[in-house]
Amino acid sequence: MTTFSDLNLNPKVLKAVQEAGYETPTPIQAGAIPPALEGRDVLGIAQTGTGKTAGFTLPMLSLLARGRARARMPRSLVLCPTRELAAQVAENFDTYSKHLKLTKALLIGGVSFKEQDKLIDKGVDVLIATPGRLLDHFERGKLLLTGVQIMVVDEADRMLDMGFIPDIERIFSLTPFTRQTLFFSATMAPEIERITNTFLTAPARIEVARQATASETIEQQVVMFQPSRRDRADSEKRAVLRALIDAEGDACTNAIVFCNRKVDVDIVAKSLRKYGYDAAPIHGDLDQSQRTRTLDAFRAGELRILVASDVAARGLDVPSVSHVFNFDVPGHPEDYVHRIGRTGRAGRSGKALTICNPRDEKALAAVEALIQKEIPRLPDPTAGAGRAPESEGPAEAQERAPRTSRARARSRGGARKAPPPPAESQPTPEPRAAEAPRAQERRDERRERGSGGRDDSGPGIVGMGDHLPGFIAMSFEERRAG
Repeated sequence: MTTFSDLNLNPKVLKAVQEAGYETPTPIQAGAIPPALEGRDVLGIAQTGTGKTAGFTLPMLSLLARGRARARMPRSLVLCPTRELAAQVAENFDTYSKHLKLTKALLIGGVSFKEQDKLIDKGVDVLIATPGRLLDHFERGKLLLTGVQIMVVDEADRMLDMGFIPDIERIFSLTPFTRQTLFFSATMAPEIERITNTFLTAPARIEVARQATASETIEQQVVMFQPSRRDRADSEKRAVLRALIDAEGDACTNAIVFCNRKVDVDIVAKSLRKYGYDAAPIHGDLDQSQRTRTLDAFRAGELRILVASDVAARGLDVPSVSHVFNFDVPGHPEDYVHRIGRTGRAGRSGKALTICNPRDEKALAAVEALIQKEIPRLPDPTAGAGRAPESEGPAEAQERAPRTSRARARSRGGARKAPPPPAESQPTPEPRAAEAPRAQERRDERRERGSGGRDDSGPGIVGMGDHLPGFIAMSFEERRAG
């Protein structure tokens, strides 16, 4: 059996690995580390949770152990699709480089440019960045990539999904042609294959599992959900989620709930908290500090349920996640594999449950075609109990407002008029008849004042009302006399 001591790693790196409690490399690590140490380009393909991060971190540190960084010219570059994944890679470097005098910088959004510029100005051996923030620093003249010796692209297929491929191609063009490139991905889409053929030179291809396969240690199930009414679908779907969590009982020590839309992340998290569940949201619209606090609390076991968008589906290593709940079937079948890959990591067992309503059945069929197996069906846990939609909060009511009666009222041209008061509440005509002579007197007085006090025995001026000014009446009288 291969051990880390057989891989010719730098002794100081090997010492840090052993202190971290690792002795045997995973298949992707055992396959990628030797050619990387030889200076060859590497193309690594493996499902999520197989240790790809250490597969490029350990050889990079061994190769960078000698040498010195220069100001604004990093010696190596690691590109990650999300802030969370970049921060996780930075933690791996801290763990394995504690016996080496190497410096690093983390360039991600949501953090001050000023602090990042200070680190770059001092010179860094390892630069870990998201593509957008890296190009921002480059365009401001704060960074040069001509000194990059090793370049890593992590989770390349996620880069493709997020639209980063043009940025990746530009960054490749800014680095030296003689660089060593380590390219890692869980799937190999045609666009990814085109990039590897363009920018990698005779790479060592390591593929340790069939593309887009789920770990065999993950138990998968799906609930076919049929709402009782269309306007109650979202509320009843949240009730199904709560019933699934309750059915797992103590076995669900912690869980990630994935939603397709950011607005649903907030609504589901708020709904779970309202019913007494320890839950918090994480998605791309939140401040970086809040995202970091939430993720740290989940990793530390202080938060039981993390409600997330797909920003948390790729590469995040939380080893002890017991359950994954898909509140929605993902639109891209590859995302299903990465979502459920948050559980059952490093040989542990895990469970993934998915809620599928009728409109998601096509997406579910695509998922089953990708993983080449049928996912077992579960009965709806709320079907026999009689569904009652939960009371909605202000945010949920506002989200639903365009689809409810207010929208229908606008389409009819306004709100419905109030009905007339009952007949007994209407005034009788007698008092009005009694006031008629007095009202006539007041109108006669106003007419006399309007005509300048003259006796106006002729017919009134039609259409001008009872408040006709005198100077206007005079001009009418002159015309009528003439």
